[in-house]
Formats: sequence, C-alpha cells, structure tokens
Amino acid sequence: MKGLKGYGEGEGKKAADSVEARPEYDCLIHQAVVLTMEPGAAPLENGYVAIRGGCVAAVGAVGTSGELPAAGETLEAEGLLVMPGLVNTHCHAAMVWFRGLADDLPLNRWLREFIFPAEAEWLTPEKAYWGAKLAAAELIRGGVTTVADGYFFEAEVRRALQEAGLRAVLAQGVVDFPAPGVPNPRDNLKTALEFIDTDLTTAGGLVTSTLFCHSPYTCSAETLARAKDLTRTRNLPFFIHLAESRRELVELRERTGFRPTTYLESLGILDELTVAIHAVCLSPDDLAILADRRVKVSHCPESNAKLGVGVAPVPELLARGVTVGLGTDGAGSNNNLDLWGEMSMAARLHKVWRNDPTVLPAAQVVGLATREGARVLGLQDTIGTLTPGQAADLIVLNLRASHLTPRYEPFSHLVYAAGPGDVQHVMVAGRWLMRDRQLLTLEWEEIAARIEVGRRELQTFFRK
Repeated sequence: MKGLKGYGEGEGKKAADSVEARPEYDCLIHQAVVLTMEPGAAPLENGYVAIRGGCVAAVGAVGTSGELPAAGETLEAEGLLVMPGLVNTHCHAAMVWFRGLADDLPLNRWLREFIFPAEAEWLTPEKAYWGAKLAAAELIRGGVTTVADGYFFEAEVRRALQEAGLRAVLAQGVVDFPAPGVPNPRDNLKTALEFIDTDLTTAGGLVTSTLFCHSPYTCSAETLARAKDLTRTRNLPFFIHLAESRRELVELRERTGFRPTTYLESLGILDELTVAIHAVCLSPDDLAILADRRVKVSHCPESNAKLGVGVAPVPELLARGVTVGLGTDGAGSNNNLDLWGEMSMAARLHKVWRNDPTVLPAAQVVGLATREGARVLGLQDTIGTLTPGQAADLIVLNLRASHLTPRYEPFSHLVYAAGPGDVQHVMVAGRWLMRDRQLLTLEWEEIAARIEVGRRELQTFFRK
C-alpha cells in the first residue's frame, strides 16, 4: 500500500508487490487519529483503518506520499478519531419503557412497587420489541456496537437488535416466580432453553443467545445449578446479579447461611463463563474466590450510585487479575444507556472513593469499555481492538467540538469530556449503522411514535 505505513494482511511482503497483488478494500478510513486499543498501543496520528469482508484488513499511519489504495468507499477523517466500538456488558434493553418512571427510591421498593408490577401486568412481547428498538437507537447513537442484554421476552429483543444490526449477547431472564412470558415458574428453564435453541443466524452470526438468572435471592439453588449446567454444556456465558446490595447479603445469609459469592461457590456456579453483575458488596474472601474461579465482572457505576447500593471494589478486582467491563444496567435505574457516562463515572468515582487521583487512569477506563468488555463476553477473538482479522466494529468521533478543543491526550478526552453526541459514524461487521448521526437501520420516527403511545398506556396503568 504505497503511502500507508502499517500492518495487516501481507505484512512483511516487499513493497513492489503491495498494490498490484491486493484487491481493493471495501472501505478505507484515513487521516484520522486511530486508537487500536491493543494493550500498550499509542494513538496513531494521521492513521488509517482498511476494511474488507466485514473485518479489519490493515491499520497504520498514512505515509508521506499521501497515495491511497483503491477502496469501494473512502472516508477522509481529518479531525476525527477512529476506535473500536464500545461494549456494554450489562443492559436490560426493554426497560427503556421505565426511564424516569420511579426515581429516587430504594432498590427493593423500586423493584416491588413499580418494576415488578409493570413487568407482570403491562409488558407484552410487542412492547419488549419496541422498547428494544428504542434502546438500539440509543446504543448506536452512543457508539455502542456490542451489548449484553438480559430480560424477559428476550426473543423479541433479539429480533429488534438483529434488525438494528448490533452485535449482541442476549440472555433470557430466569426467576422462580411468575414472570413476563413465563406465568408458571416451573417453565423458566424450559423457556430459556427454547430461546437458546431457536437462536437465529439471519444477522450474520452477530448474536449469541444464553440465559440470565436474576440473582441468588430470586432463583432457587436447584434453578441456579440447572441453569449453570445448561449454559456450561453449551459453552455459553452465564449472567447473574451478584452482591448488588447489603440487603441482598442479609436476606441470603438468613436463608442460606452464606454470603452471595460463597453461596454460588458452594453450588458450583462460579467459573470463567460466569459474568457477575454489579459485584458491589464483596469481602476479601469474595475477591479471592472470584479471582480463583476467573469469574468476569460487569461494573455498572451509575446504576449503583443512583440506587445507593455502594461502590464495587473495581481496583481490588483488577489488582487480582479479574476481568472487568462496564455496563449501563437498564434505563429504569440509570436513566440512560450512555457508556461514556459510565466511563466518566468509573474514573471519577473510584478516585474519590480511594482518595487517590491515580486510580483507574483514562486509558485503562477506555480499555474497560472496549477490549476488556469483549473479554467479559468471551468475544476477545472477534472484537475489542482494531487488529487485522478482528471484526470491523468501530466508531468515528468528531474531535472538532468546542469541549474537545484543544486536544493533547485522546484517552483523557474520551473519559472526561466526550459524550454520545460526539459519535459521528458507527460500523458493525463492516456495515454502517449510522453515518453523520443519521440512523441507517432504524426508522426513528416510527419508534418514537410507538413509544409515545406506550408511555400514555403505562401512565394510565399506574393511575388505576
């Protein structure tokens, strides 16, 4: 590639056969600041990313000659930044319906007086579908290219996110009481298994289907063990809320004699395929167990802060080698699906909590939202870095905004200054989902109209 200095397919070949021997690329983004997010990699100024067949084919810096290889599409990106798409490791997409519905309440009251009744009597498969469509629009506009979702009517969520073109790990919710779509709790694992076995492949292999046990206090020991066996035999991730609040600790200890982590350990639940969500109330022994079992953790700092449940010991988890990613939780308890806000909150929260401004530096936090999030979901061989051979899941940000000027260190800008509105373009597996802030796979006006009708219905439901 005359004029380009980098690596990728053909690396090590002589320059003489570099242009003629290679077919053109599907897309070439050049003249950008490029963050590959490979461990220890510095930002590439005046960089490029070449894409072919849905994957990153080459990445590097534009040479002095300025000549570019042929590509089906060329995007001149001076003043823009290219990086891997963000990975949201925990979301309840359809809960966007409950955004702002019942704020400033304790977790238990929020759940039992508002969320559980709305889910049981108001939520339908169609509403889950349109809620997931709304969530997809928010995620794409915010630069999220991969989301892990766990909720009810998850087949409808899967349909919506596939239509949006997002990469997703989707988990059917499991609880031991009547739930949306599962009126008889004895059918909870049967429903989850049907969801997994009817996994669709029409989205080009972008979706993984599994299950999500809500928590140790809403699922019996038998349900937890059977669910884990079901996912373990299929080599699927197993998601569970763990040690989210002190109330959970008290209730579980009264019922079982264990703390949440030691309880799951006694049941054989914890291993490298287990994703512990929240993980706020952890003892030193809990930390050791999670590290020894190579459990992954989804850190949701904004939701934890809003519900007043505490601060997860993320620096301690990282120090023990635990893989940690960032999640937004659902919009009912956050109230957004903004991973930029999670990055900002994570970096600041742990600094003040530890009284140490050096904890969780910006580059590490961006890693949690990209590379490490991919590892949490078991997708590290597919996404998380702009490495040749990885899927072309990437986002392009506008660095020209006033709040991003002047620019010295791009990682600092991403964590402490950038937001969803700075995302200009979004690509998943080589396909543009958003260009120039315009959604390409979703009809926003139809989504907004459907949500407005449902909002009025939900308000009427709670006035009864």
